[in-house]
Amino acid sequence: MPSPVCRCAWARGPLDIIYHDTEWGVPQHDDRILFELLILEGAQAGLSWSTILKKRASYRAAFDHFDARQIDKYDDRKVAALLADPRAAGREKAGLTQSAASHRAEFVR
Repeated sequence: MPSPVCRCAWARGPLDIIYHDTEWGVPQHDDRILFELLILEGAQAGLSWSTILKKRASYRAAFDHFDARQIDKYDDRKVAALLADPRAAGREKAGLTQSAASHRAEFVR
């Protein structure tokens, strides 16, 4: 009989549970995944992590699957399109995150 999974109290919904059980506290060395987490953490400021997890697929699509080399090439038009994207989490927060993303990508590169 498998032992019960010990979870943190915040892992309540299905996405939270999957994230908790497969990603939370797991050492990560992949630059793309680390960059994704950097962007998502920035978007999370003031919001619940559950909200960000629900929008994660949209962020991946909007940010070219967090490919820092692609994001580094974003021009003002692309950034404006991202700012107008209603799928982002909170326009003000998303705007700060998205405009900073290309600078973060340049740093990561």
